[in-house]
Amino acid sequence: MSQESHAPMIEEKLQSAIQWIPALREEIARVIVGQHYLVDRLLVGLLANGHVLLEGVPGLAKTLSIRTLATATAADFKRIQFTPDLLPADIIGTLIYSPKENTFHTRKGPIFANLILADEINRAPAKVQSALLEAMQEHQVTIGDTTYPLPEPFLVLATENPIDQEGTYPLPEAQVDRFMLKLKVGYPSKADERAILDRMSSTAPNLSVDAVTSLEAISEARKLVNEVFVDPKIRDYIVDLILATRDPAQYKLELAQYIQFGASPRATISLTLASKAWALMQGRAYVIPQDVKEIGMDVLRHRVIPSYEAEAEEITSEELVSSIFNAVPVP
Repeated sequence: MSQESHAPMIEEKLQSAIQWIPALREEIARVIVGQHYLVDRLLVGLLANGHVLLEGVPGLAKTLSIRTLATATAADFKRIQFTPDLLPADIIGTLIYSPKENTFHTRKGPIFANLILADEINRAPAKVQSALLEAMQEHQVTIGDTTYPLPEPFLVLATENPIDQEGTYPLPEAQVDRFMLKLKVGYPSKADERAILDRMSSTAPNLSVDAVTSLEAISEARKLVNEVFVDPKIRDYIVDLILATRDPAQYKLELAQYIQFGASPRATISLTLASKAWALMQGRAYVIPQDVKEIGMDVLRHRVIPSYEAEAEEITSEELVSSIFNAVPVP
């Protein structure tokens, strides 16, 4: 089906399904100053059913943004503060023995919620971080001999401090790959900093927001993401981008010595879904190459692993991804 014949078919449904997005942005802006990049990418994760990893120094409203998003969407929300002494059972739950009844009872952990804030996820050791793996991939957890489904929608929004800060643990690659997006949150502009000062310099700042949408509306919008049209040429473009991270020479890029590992097939799926969600947020029923470029860095920055040579020459994964986007022909 062509883009021209497909778009009118869902145009009316599209406008109805995303009418809550402007209201949600406005409600979040009552608490969060600026950070439009962060809020928009959180919405992409929500629409595309993809987990989001946020990296930035403390104090940039990462936690507050996620908490505000949960309140404004009427989602069941749980916050888990990761610490070095945290145990996997503290996240997923455990079996509790009752001497009186001589039986074990399941006590479910905070993972049983719609939105999970894994705060400072890199403060905990790998065995605790890995407790999220089954939940993130399969939307279920196993406690004892029983497997329990997690509520839908289910989304993990994790924050981490930059890896070079003291007392942090690098996330395992297997877990990092399960995040659809990795966001780099930067400092606010001068104007935003002044607005933060005016709004938050109180012993009791007003952080209350109202629920402006529902989980049902989000679920309906998610279904519409599947109907967003992706032209075969754009599908080929996405595949070329991913293959260029694995075999740069095939695309006339001299980057092989700088890339230890390229992006996995999960990246191909994530880039397509994120592009479709981004197109939907722009009010379009089809994906254009600019959508792929707009969201591509967030999908690939954590999946293109620089080699020792790249680190020695201070070449970052972002620079590698940018080189690939510049080299692969746009349809």
